[in-house]
Amino acid sequence: MSSEPLQDEDSAQAQDGAASPDAGIGAPFEVIEPEELVSPLVFSSPHSGDIYPAGFLASSRLDIASLRRSEDAHVHALFGLAPTAGAPLIKAHFPRAYLDLNREPYELDPRMFEDALPEFVNTRSLRVAAGLGTIPRVVADAREIYAERLRVDEALRRIDSLHKPYHAALRGLVERARRRFGVALLVDCHSMPSNVAKESQTPRGDKRKPDFVLGDRFGASCSAEIVETIEARLRQWGYHVQRNRPYAGGYITEHYGRPAAGSHAVQIEIARNLYMDENDLARNDAFELLVARLGELARLLAQTVGPREQRAAAE
Repeated sequence: MSSEPLQDEDSAQAQDGAASPDAGIGAPFEVIEPEELVSPLVFSSPHSGDIYPAGFLASSRLDIASLRRSEDAHVHALFGLAPTAGAPLIKAHFPRAYLDLNREPYELDPRMFEDALPEFVNTRSLRVAAGLGTIPRVVADAREIYAERLRVDEALRRIDSLHKPYHAALRGLVERARRRFGVALLVDCHSMPSNVAKESQTPRGDKRKPDFVLGDRFGASCSAEIVETIEARLRQWGYHVQRNRPYAGGYITEHYGRPAAGSHAVQIEIARNLYMDENDLARNDAFELLVARLGELARLLAQTVGPREQRAAAE
């Protein structure tokens, strides 16, 4: 199916991105459209892909279980009810360890390559320094991925065949929402290891690790009202919520969040122990409850974000 999401016709079908040259991946992403487009929301799951190319596995010094430690397993399924709220959901099929969509197109680590990188490449970002560039050097626990150095043309090929098509589709979905509703809200969906997020002190004085971290680039990517709406509903369900620490949002939130232009973006990080066993990635007994709650959150935002923002724009 076509990866072009710009048509105004409503569709209940899943749209696949164009076939990737990476053996085994097939279409690099999928867009699940609602039966009727009635919401200014767009949901993106860039890190939950679990199709690992055979060539990638052969080039890695790590087994697939180790590589999957970087994967936001099941996150696209957690937000699977978003289309029932009238919003599209775009999800990657390939894994984050192979290419990270939440990075600039060309954040590359020169230590990974046997030949020189082009001058336009960003080699100095903090993410590159940590080994977590567009083509990651390490998995989440800082273990080196590759047994040997890569060729630069391999990195550029992945960027052209995976990163650019995904973002072209995502940009089209966001622009379609903004044109139709006068506003767009991109919800960037992620998960976090439960032992990574730092403890914070609750109003009652006890220390808890967060269940959710909401990232809005410290207020730069999304209106405060939208983030407060999300946080309030999560707290009503008893979850411990933090903002921007330790995750303020990456390239997606920064790139698509332009509140003054009617384009908002918020990153949602969910502690993995809320919905799965972090050792074997199996869904736990609370999985379906969280799916239902995130579906309710999508419906709440669909009912409130558009009208509020459109009224404000008209004033």
